[in-house]
Amino acid sequence: MNRCILLLCSLGLAATGVIAQTGPTSKNLTTTDGSVVAVRTFPSNALRGTLIVQAPPEVLLDTKADRLSPGARIRGANGMLALSATLIGQTLPVMYTREPNGMLHDVWVLTELEAQLIPAKPSYSK
Repeated sequence: MNRCILLLCSLGLAATGVIAQTGPTSKNLTTTDGSVVAVRTFPSNALRGTLIVQAPPEVLLDTKADRLSPGARIRGANGMLALSATLIGQTLPVMYTREPNGMLHDVWVLTELEAQLIPAKPSYSK
């Protein structure tokens, strides 16, 4: 029927518009030796910290006790999801966001290059 073809065409055009609006998830940087490295982009509300997983969902964030939210997502340095139990005892440089109740919700483990490029919180001495 003509109506079905019109509906399919309009859905196809809408889908291409949505795909075109999604931005890149990483930036390419060129190092001094000429190699190209991809660096991930993070949300504007993401904060930098150091994470130590103790007994999931209990963690230490910047040496303070904290907790992972139910359904928390931890992305490893390779960009894939990592289970919190596999990270027990490791000290990891991370970017993180919190959920409305204050628990950690999204965590990105940084690569060595990202850890150098994204500064940690400044520590002020008295």
